[in-house]
Amino acid sequence: MTAFNVVRFRVKPGQQDHFIAAHRAVRHKFKGFRGGALVRTGEQTFCIIGEWTNFKSLAAARPEMIGLLDTFRDDLEDLGNGLGVTDPVSGDVVLKLAAAKPAASKAVSKKVPAKKAATRKKRR
Repeated sequence: MTAFNVVRFRVKPGQQDHFIAAHRAVRHKFKGFRGGALVRTGEQTFCIIGEWTNFKSLAAARPEMIGLLDTFRDDLEDLGNGLGVTDPVSGDVVLKLAAAKPAASKAVSKKVPAKKAATRKKRR
């Protein structure tokens, strides 16, 4: 069953570019990792969202993810309330949400195709 992890960060002022570059430089080789996104949620705040083939793969990759975190840990501020520099959550997907399909256009185009328009001009 597919799993996701989400980790929230607050980056020290002036370290945003380094933080983004640290993520851009990494080619994640975690077994079971399908991909993810680094999302800027504010001037100094970010979260990373990862998709995994299953929760077991995600859990097995945690030591490697902590190793990656250690490469930019100095860029991060403590989030307070005993969290430290990250606020991670993860779990199995229980419901996949589908996007609504766009409504089909009911308007019929009254335009004359270019080839027919050219033929009409020649006849005049």
